[in-house]
Amino acid sequence: MNRKKLLAVAAVSLTLISSTAVAEITFRNTITGEPLDMSVAKSGGNETVFQQFKETGKNPYNGDKEAIQKGHDLYLPACSGCHGHEAEGKLGPGLADDYWTYPSATKDQGLFEILFGGAKGMMGPQYVNLSTDEMLMIMSWIRDIYTGDPKKAKWLKK
Repeated sequence: MNRKKLLAVAAVSLTLISSTAVAEITFRNTITGEPLDMSVAKSGGNETVFQQFKETGKNPYNGDKEAIQKGHDLYLPACSGCHGHEAEGKLGPGLADDYWTYPSATKDQGLFEILFGGAKGMMGPQYVNLSTDEMLMIMSWIRDIYTGDPKKAKWLKK
C-alpha cells in the first residue's frame, strides 16, 4: 500500500475511533413505553454521575454513604408522605422489601424510570421536583435499606 493511501486509511480510522460515542440507554415511560424526555428535568446535580448512569444503567451512588445520607434527606420531604418515613409503605407501596408493583424496579434503570416519569395510581413524575442527580441519591438510599433476599436484588448483580 502506498504511503498516501496508508495515511488516508489511518486518518479515517482515527476519525471513526474518536467520534464513536458510548451508547446511552433509552429510558422509557413505565406505562406508555415512550422514551422519556430528559430535557424537561429539573436542573442541578452532578452531570458526570448521571452521564455514567445513562451509559451503564447502574446507579454510581449505590454504596456511597454520603450520597445515601443525602438520598434519605431528599426522600423525607419528596417521598415519605406516600411511601412512609422508612419506606415501609403508606398510601404508596413499601420500597425496602422484595415486592415491587413494577418488576422493572428491581433494576436501577427501572426504578429511575418510575421516579422520573411516574406510574399508575398516585405516583406522579418527579422530574419537576427533583434533579436526575437527586433521584439517583434517593435510589441509593432505597437500595441501602433493602431488607429482602439479596438473590432478588438485580441491582447488586454485575
